[in-house]
Amino acid sequence: MEKKIQELVSKMTLEEKIGQMCQVDPGVFGSEEEVKEAVRNGQLGSLLNLIGAEKVNAIQKVAVEESRLGIPLMIGRDVIHGYRTIFPIPLGMAASWNEELVKEAAAIAAKEAASEGINWTFAPMIDVSRDPRWGRIAESGGEDPLINAMVARAMVQGFQGEDLSDPMTIAACAKHYIGYGAAEGGRDYNTTIIPDIYLYNVYLPSFRAAVDAGVATVMTAFNDINGIPASGHQRNVRGILKQDLGFDGFVVSDWASIQEMMAHGYAADEKHAAQLGLSAGVDMEMASRTYANHLQELLEEGKITMEWIDDAVKRILRVKFRLGLFDHPYVDESLADSVLVHPQHLTVARKLAEESMVLLKNNNDLLPLKKGTKVALIGPMVDQPYEQLGTWIFDGNENDSKSVLEAFYEYNGESNTFFAEGLKYTRDKSTKGFAEVEKAIAKSDVVVAVVGEEAILSGEAKSLAELDFVGAQNQLLQLAASKGKPVVMVVMSGRPGGLYKTQHLAGAILYAWHPGTMAGPALVNLIFGESVPSGKLPVTFPKGEGQAPIYYAHKMSGRPADSSSWTHIDDIPVKAVQHSLGNTNHTLDYGFTPLYPFGYGLSYTTFEYSDISLSSDKIKMGDVLKVFATITNTGKVQGTEIVQLYTRDLVGSYTRPVKELKDFRRVTLKPGESKTVTFELKTDELGFYLPDGNYVVEPGEFHVWIAPNAAEGLQSEFWLE
Repeated sequence: MEKKIQELVSKMTLEEKIGQMCQVDPGVFGSEEEVKEAVRNGQLGSLLNLIGAEKVNAIQKVAVEESRLGIPLMIGRDVIHGYRTIFPIPLGMAASWNEELVKEAAAIAAKEAASEGINWTFAPMIDVSRDPRWGRIAESGGEDPLINAMVARAMVQGFQGEDLSDPMTIAACAKHYIGYGAAEGGRDYNTTIIPDIYLYNVYLPSFRAAVDAGVATVMTAFNDINGIPASGHQRNVRGILKQDLGFDGFVVSDWASIQEMMAHGYAADEKHAAQLGLSAGVDMEMASRTYANHLQELLEEGKITMEWIDDAVKRILRVKFRLGLFDHPYVDESLADSVLVHPQHLTVARKLAEESMVLLKNNNDLLPLKKGTKVALIGPMVDQPYEQLGTWIFDGNENDSKSVLEAFYEYNGESNTFFAEGLKYTRDKSTKGFAEVEKAIAKSDVVVAVVGEEAILSGEAKSLAELDFVGAQNQLLQLAASKGKPVVMVVMSGRPGGLYKTQHLAGAILYAWHPGTMAGPALVNLIFGESVPSGKLPVTFPKGEGQAPIYYAHKMSGRPADSSSWTHIDDIPVKAVQHSLGNTNHTLDYGFTPLYPFGYGLSYTTFEYSDISLSSDKIKMGDVLKVFATITNTGKVQGTEIVQLYTRDLVGSYTRPVKELKDFRRVTLKPGESKTVTFELKTDELGFYLPDGNYVVEPGEFHVWIAPNAAEGLQSEFWLE
């Protein structure tokens, strides 16, 4: 392949080389004939947002049969959490903690997209995010590097399969490189300030996992990082990604992010932006045209090198060869009818939706309900086949969706289900529909309130300053709680939020994220006990936006708080003297604990953790430490527990987090069954990256936990010598 690439590059003119480095949206670029002419002249290497096998084949025919060198096009599309069959948003996928199921979902998305001519997706998004105000947390794997790495690996392997030349696979794109999820104030596109020790230890591991999994492409981010825009950051792209991590695919900019370096105040004009982008190592420019318009002139002026251009072109051609486009450039136009929304795809979508939902509260075992229970089904998200799909669903079809209302009618019967939405949509402030809600509740034994946010309220450029439910949803929940009937709250949302002011109103809370096409059947199965909840939070839930950003792997302050060292603001005596309350790291109103910790999630059964033990309390470099604990199902139904392994390095040359997730196991147990769970912890997993990028493992004392979440668990200690 490398020989073929070299031979092809040697035949290319400079204009054809630059053409390979350009990607455009045909609808923005110009007329159909203008697009064909540019392809015919070798001036484009990729198109995005061209949908339909027939259309793709038509433009591919121009590239392959009418251009001088016959180089096929890459056809890109945002296939984020499904193509036509929509799976839970990525944050929901992460809540399943099920790598194989996420991989299967990505493989289905690839198959459906490929059937319509797409051979490249701009996913997975693996930006570590610790601020729920940021709308794109919906697309991430949450706050933890290990969980994001799991999502990265699963989705890359799912999209790309074992052989990228398989016509039912597509090239993945790890994004956004790098630090995009650390936007100041949770405001999208905002500045990020990330010390190198955090860059290497928090934000880079998911990209390292994607590269190790063979990801074909990487996308640079919109943000600047420590004063340099990500698309112009030579050290991060050309240095760390390509040289240090050994990434041999190609790097594409995000939409016009090279041109946007002008708005950042980093590039003086488009020509300067093109120079900075290529110098940094961005191989292909998406949407904007600074490369097309200025690379030749920059080369003539000696401001860029032919070596950089050739390297970029070779990387692009390498991915095209790996995709098998030179041998099989065309799509079977009969595939889509038999592939899209296949029953098996819907089965996987339902299963992943079930495993992604997190049971946060279940007082007095309110859930599961019995079939035939008289249910008042209320709330603005009950019958929203479009909104339940979530953000970034360009090709999802609401007509494929099964809503909560439809699923309730099918399972529980219309005679047992009394529907009154109360609010037309989540932002609706009118309470005119509340009278119908009261009538529905009067006929029922239990209230199921499905609330949250519409799809448009999360995702790109959908940041929020407040995390409370929008519209009159709080009033709706208060009304439901006032009638003396048990209330089950189901939340469909793209972010953690809405619960601090309302959780006391419900006896049970099921956090469903935006669950996708099969939201209704998945929720009905969980609510009525056909399935048992197993999801765990991939992100910490704050008590309010004033706690953001909040995450479990924080550093220990010099004056840490505990349950005895703070007083709530309402309990402070009048005229209390300055130091009478103590001096610890907390806030007077929220304290120091979150609403729900990372890794938290209940089941319809209970699990007991006991008998933690270690293979040794002292280990040497290169050893493997085994950590054991017994997990027992102490409830009445079979359930799956996600058992988590955390460590803490008590003293380091740089301060270390109070806990770090190192591994997890999915353990399914029958009632009364016990199992010893064994984790193997290698000493090289106990180290960290220094600010210079070097990895060190330092001897000393460590704590280790086997735990149901980041706030609880069994603890032991060991020494690394």
